[in-house]
Amino acid sequence: MSKKYTAKGIKVLKGLDAVRKRPAMYIGSTDVHGLHHMVYEVVDNSIDEAMAGYCENIRIKISKDNVVTVEDDGRGIPVDLHPTQKKPAVEVVMTMLHAGGKFDHKSYKVSGGLHGVGVSVVNALSKWMEVEIWRDGKHHTQRYEKGKTKAPLKETALKKDRKRTGTKISFVADPAIFETDSYSFDTLSQRFRELAYLNKGIKIEFVDERSGKKHDFKYSGGIVSFVKALNQSRTVLHRKPIYIHEEKDGCDVEIAIQYNNSYNKKIFAFANNINTVDGGTHLVGFRTALTRCFNNYARKNNLFKGKGKSSKMSLSGDDVREGITAVLSVKLPNPQFEGQTKAKLGNREVRSAVEVVLNQKLSEYLEENPTEAKRVTRKAIDSARARAAAKKAKELVRRKTALASGSLPGKLADCSVRDPEHSEIFLVEGDSAGGSAKMGRDRKFQAILPLKGKILNVEKARIDRTLSNNEIKTIITALGTGIGDEFDITKARYGKVIIMTDADVDGAHIKTLLLTLFFRHMPEFIKRGNIFVAQPPLYRIKKNKKIKYAYTEKEKQKLVKELGSGKGLYVQRYKGLGEMNPDQLWMTTMNPARRVVRKIKLEDMVEADQTFSILMGGKVAPRKKFIQDNALKVENLDV
Repeated sequence: MSKKYTAKGIKVLKGLDAVRKRPAMYIGSTDVHGLHHMVYEVVDNSIDEAMAGYCENIRIKISKDNVVTVEDDGRGIPVDLHPTQKKPAVEVVMTMLHAGGKFDHKSYKVSGGLHGVGVSVVNALSKWMEVEIWRDGKHHTQRYEKGKTKAPLKETALKKDRKRTGTKISFVADPAIFETDSYSFDTLSQRFRELAYLNKGIKIEFVDERSGKKHDFKYSGGIVSFVKALNQSRTVLHRKPIYIHEEKDGCDVEIAIQYNNSYNKKIFAFANNINTVDGGTHLVGFRTALTRCFNNYARKNNLFKGKGKSSKMSLSGDDVREGITAVLSVKLPNPQFEGQTKAKLGNREVRSAVEVVLNQKLSEYLEENPTEAKRVTRKAIDSARARAAAKKAKELVRRKTALASGSLPGKLADCSVRDPEHSEIFLVEGDSAGGSAKMGRDRKFQAILPLKGKILNVEKARIDRTLSNNEIKTIITALGTGIGDEFDITKARYGKVIIMTDADVDGAHIKTLLLTLFFRHMPEFIKRGNIFVAQPPLYRIKKNKKIKYAYTEKEKQKLVKELGSGKGLYVQRYKGLGEMNPDQLWMTTMNPARRVVRKIKLEDMVEADQTFSILMGGKVAPRKKFIQDNALKVENLDV
C-alpha cells in the first residue's frame, strides 16, 4: 500500500462499474435474497406497465440452466434515439443508472421501480442479458454482457402479428457476483401471488423448468380475494370483508379487512406493490385509526360496561388486531423507501392519508353493520381482559429470563460457551431421551432442555393461556428472547434451536406444536434460519461387527442389501430416542460432523400461515382434506 495519497489514488468508475464494485448497495446483498431481488426488479417494470393500464399478461420462466426470462404484453421499452445520449432509449435504460420513465410521472403516474436503477443494475450484475421488444410493427433485440452493450440494436419487420407489443428480458445472474444461483420457487411464487392480488385482473404465469412446477395467478377480486384466501381455513366473524378504496391528497388508499375467531393477526402492507415487510408510515396510520375506531364505537355503544367493568376501560392496538386479517395497499407518485430494497415506507403524508380514510370509512361500516361490529368489538374487549392476565404472566417470564444461571430452568443442562454464535440448544421429547442427550452431548457448546409431554397448541389459545403453560414458560426462559411484541432476537442465548423428537406420530405432533409456537410468537427465529429439526435414525443394522444406521426406509433396504441378508444380520427399529444409549445418540443425531438436521425455512409466508391454520386450527374439514392430499408424500409414517 502506497503512503502517498494523491489525485492518482482517486478512481472514477464509469457506467455500471460502480454497481459491480459494490453490488450490495443496490440489491441489498449478494446471497439468495439479492438473487431474488434481481428477478423482482425486472418483474416490477412489467407491473408498472400494468398499473399504467397497458399490460394484462406477464410470464416468468426459469430455464434448466438458470436463465430467467420475464415477458409482458405492455407497450414495449422505447427504441427511438434518446435526444441527449444519442443512443436508442432501450440501451440508455439498460446501461445507465437513474435512467427510466419513472421520474416525470408522464409515462407512469405511480411505480414500484421508482429509482430508475432497477433493470440497469440487473444488467450490470448479469453474466449476460438480452432484451426483445415488439412495437410499431417491428421486433428489436440487443445483447449485453456484464452491463456493457455487445452489439447495436437489431431491428426486424414483423411479417405476422404486426400489432404485437411488449418486452422480453432474459438474463443469467453473474456467478462471479452471487454466492448462489439457487432460485426458490416458493419465495418467488409468494411475490408473484401478491402482485396478482394487488393488481386485479392481471395474469402472472410462473414456470420453473428445473422442477416442472408451475403457477398461474389471476384474481378478479384483488385484495378482497387475498383476504378471503388468507382466511379460508379459519372461522370468520363476518362473511364479507370490509373493503375501502379512496384517494386522499394524491395517495391511493386500498384496504381489505376480515376478522376471524383466532388469536393471531395477519397484516400485509404494500406501497406501490412493494411488500414493505418492515412497515412504515402507512402501517402506523392504519394501526392508529383501527384502534381509535373500535374504542369510539365501544364507548358510544356502552360495550365497556357490564360485569363490573369501568367505562374508563380502553382497547389497545393488540386488542383490536387480535384475529384480524388485513391487506393495506397504498399507491403514490413519490414514495420514499428506506434503501433500494424498499423494506419500509417513510412518507409522512401517507400516515395522515391512511388514517383519515380508514377512520371515516371504518366508522361508517361499524355504524351500518351493528351485528358484525359488536361481534368484533366484543372479541377485542375479551382480549383486553385477557391482556391483564397475560401481563402478569409476561412479567413472571421476564423476571426468569435474566442471564444469571440461577434464574434458568432447573431441568436445563446448559453449555459452557456463552457466545450464541457457537452454541446450540436441543429441545428434547421426554425425560428419558433428555437424560441420554445430557450424557452424550458436548457440554462445551450443546445445551439440553427436556420437555414433558405436549405443549399447548398456541394456534387455539390466547397469549395469557400460552404464557401460563409451564413447558412454554420454560422454553421462553431458556431461550432468553421474550415472546410476541417483547421478543428481542439480540438476547437469544443460543444460535441454533434444534427440535429433537421421536420418529413416530406423537413425535411429529410435538414437533408441529413447537414449530407453531415459534411461527406465531417468535417468527424471527425461523426467518433468520435459527430453527432446526433433528433427524434421528429409524434403524440400527448390525452384521457381525459392522453397524450401520438408516434414516429412511429406502436407506434401510439399501444397507440390508449391501450387508447381505444371511446369517448374523440384525435390524433394530427405533421407536424412540430413549432406546438409544448416549453414545449412539451422539454419534447418529447430535454430532455436527455426521448428524442430519433440517433447517426450517420460511419462503412463502402465505402458504406457511395457511398450513399452520389448517393443521392446528379449529376447522376439521380443511385438515382432513390436507391430510388426504398429502398422505402419499409422507415418508417414514409410523402409525
